[in-house]
Amino acid sequence: MMLSPPNPILTVLLSRRGAMHSTASLSVVKRPSGTAHSLLAQPINLRAPTIDPLSVTASIIAIVQLTSVIIGCLNDVKDASKDRARCAIEVSNVSSLLVALIYRLDEASSNDGWYTEVQSLAAANGPIDQYRSALEQLQSKLTSNASSGLKKIGGALTWKYSKEEVTNILTRIERLKSLTQIALEVDHFKLSQALKNDTTVITSTVRSLLGSQDSQQYRVITDWLSSTDFPAQQSDFIGRREEGTGQWFVESLEFTNWLQETKQNLFCPGIPGAGKTMIAAIAVDHIWKAFQGDNVGVAYVYCNYKRQGTQTATDLLAAILKQLVQERPLYGEPVATLHKQHADRRTGPSLDEIRTALNSVLNSYSKAYIIIDALDECTDSDGTRSDLLTILQNLQAKSNISLMATSRFDARIEQSFQGSSMSEIRASDADVTRFVAGHIRRLPKCVQRDLELQAEIQDGIVQAVDGMFLLARLHVDSLRGKGTKKEIRSTLKNLPKGSTALSKAYDEAIERIEGQLPEESARAKRVLSWITYAERQLTTKELSHALAVEAGESELDEDNILEIEDMISVCAGLVAVDEESDVIRLVHYTTQEYFERVREAWNPKAQEEIASTCLTYLSYHTFDTGHCYSDEEFRRRITQNPFLDYASRHWGNHALTVQQTIEKIALLFLRNMNQVSCSNQVMSVPNYNYPGYSQNIPMEVTGIHLVAVFGMAYLLQELTRGDGNKNCMYIDAQVSNGRTPLSWAAESGHEAVVKLLVEREDVEADSKNKHGGREAARGAGGRCGRLEGQARSDDAVLGGGERARGGREAARGAGRRRGRLEGQRRSDAAVVGGAARARGGREAARGA
Repeated sequence: MMLSPPNPILTVLLSRRGAMHSTASLSVVKRPSGTAHSLLAQPINLRAPTIDPLSVTASIIAIVQLTSVIIGCLNDVKDASKDRARCAIEVSNVSSLLVALIYRLDEASSNDGWYTEVQSLAAANGPIDQYRSALEQLQSKLTSNASSGLKKIGGALTWKYSKEEVTNILTRIERLKSLTQIALEVDHFKLSQALKNDTTVITSTVRSLLGSQDSQQYRVITDWLSSTDFPAQQSDFIGRREEGTGQWFVESLEFTNWLQETKQNLFCPGIPGAGKTMIAAIAVDHIWKAFQGDNVGVAYVYCNYKRQGTQTATDLLAAILKQLVQERPLYGEPVATLHKQHADRRTGPSLDEIRTALNSVLNSYSKAYIIIDALDECTDSDGTRSDLLTILQNLQAKSNISLMATSRFDARIEQSFQGSSMSEIRASDADVTRFVAGHIRRLPKCVQRDLELQAEIQDGIVQAVDGMFLLARLHVDSLRGKGTKKEIRSTLKNLPKGSTALSKAYDEAIERIEGQLPEESARAKRVLSWITYAERQLTTKELSHALAVEAGESELDEDNILEIEDMISVCAGLVAVDEESDVIRLVHYTTQEYFERVREAWNPKAQEEIASTCLTYLSYHTFDTGHCYSDEEFRRRITQNPFLDYASRHWGNHALTVQQTIEKIALLFLRNMNQVSCSNQVMSVPNYNYPGYSQNIPMEVTGIHLVAVFGMAYLLQELTRGDGNKNCMYIDAQVSNGRTPLSWAAESGHEAVVKLLVEREDVEADSKNKHGGREAARGAGGRCGRLEGQARSDDAVLGGGERARGGREAARGAGRRRGRLEGQRRSDAAVVGGAARARGGREAARGA
């Protein structure tokens, strides 16, 4: 994208300002073609000697001059990277705002309080100074590139900035942009407060966010706040959009009214597969473009059925806060303060802290739009959905927030939006037609060469889908394997319709899978089983490595790794990859629901195969060295072994129902202390990084501890059968923090394991009293806090790889237990206490 330098209006503006001494020296530079390099070689003097240096107008005019030159040179950069484009766009946006501010200043009276406050923008080391510094940094490096033969390629400039340098430049640009937006509102008090806050920010902890040396710290803080990456999903969704799709929605009366009014809610229900997520993404994109350059915040959440265990109210609100702070780093003081408070304690923020910080940040914006997609995929069994909506509605009472949500039709959710505007989402005929037309290229050659047949396909699919966008996709996929026009027309004639259309379409997809070559059908069955049974979403690398694991082998054969395309192509259109986040997933929530109904009959040994794969991987010789002794070594291990994180955290979830069939391989792993130590480290690290994070874990963990965590009573019995001390596995052994298997089992709510341990002769009474009673109650009572803080680890793997891993709770199936915590808090102690009393009574009777 090529941006034009600002409109040359400055001479006119200067002539209207009586305080100016000269116009000639500050006229806009006219850049002849091909002169960018020579212009950059002569740095502009931003402090023109013929103009009053205290005049904010003079400072702005000088900066707009340099901006004109910088933009021209950025357009000349040969390797037009996204970073180059971002810098060009932001510089151009600020320039336009500054020109508008000059007009406001020209019309204002010097006696106005607002006029006086605006002059503060030009204070020493103030916003304009910071912005000038960013421009000088750009100019300096481009000048260096232009004058160096080594940096030139064919006479064109090349982009040589690191990510850190770009972040640094953009944060300083953002600072002036935000203040200029506030200044243009001509609100004396608000501008005064913003400038006061700005001074505080620069002299306090937020200096680390905006300073030239600490841009890395900014990313550390935002990653600590939330490991989710909804912007990556947004990019994926918009990238798949056919031009013009959803235009009916953004032009609808309901949406335009919601956009223009204040503190309004818009509820957008729709049938499964109607295209609600795409509409939400289109709404986000539309709002961004509509309010570009304004002091308007936009944040969004894409709820997902695969993340219900980690989608807490704290996590979702933290993701919203993260986006708002990333959008305006100037407003990041509450987050930086929170991070400083928690950094030494190595803890995460609480729900109340997130709510308070979010309220502060929202009040810095003139308005904010928050979009929540798939609210029905956010569980309410533990109150998460209710808490989320209640907090957002309370914040709406204090800040100018407009909330939009999509969902399936759900009476409970509709009740939460009672009195709000509603807009039902259905796939319009025009959108379906666009989609089908955009996918004609994927169909057989007989279709691509026949315009009349293409029209038949479009009409036939539009009539069949009845407002369900997902059906259009499945119907297009059903045509891909047809070879003749007759087969195409026959399939069109028999497309499933009516209330059972979706289920029939999935049945037909399974038939197509079964009709492939045996090797392809088996591969599709493995891919789909992994995705549907997985405890969380998998990255493409995780799944490809999992599928490469071979039974009985002690290392991974790189030659056995499948290409992503070869995994997707055999799945009859039921699998998709999000390119930005690199997640491989089912095409829709309804696909998951379908497979949950049929998967046990379709592939009855899936859980056994998945559990065996995890255990085989964890038993590789490369992990015989035990846990890593440094953060760097740990990060390297995770990077080099992509499937290690998932296998460590979730092998027990898959093995729970098939303990007897995987007994042999499980016991081999559980009796290998080094392999257990390696796995324990991965599942125990916290969900954000700090120096030494990989070492702050329980040490001396045994296989008995692991089966206690996962609640595997059968494997516990087999592991301790006969000599319970075999391979140094003392059944009552304490790890480095003093915890025992009994303590972990009680904390995790596994009653069967607790009973087994309490009734054993070799579990000492002190341990029963300490861990079975007091710690069981404490553990169950404290579980809520840990689940809120640590269960984000699975999302962190997808959002940032090694930067955020954490909590044994993911492996314990924590998400599914949240709803039962209150009951367990009382029952854990009762179970242990009752079992201990019963055993004590029997022993007393025997003694008598």
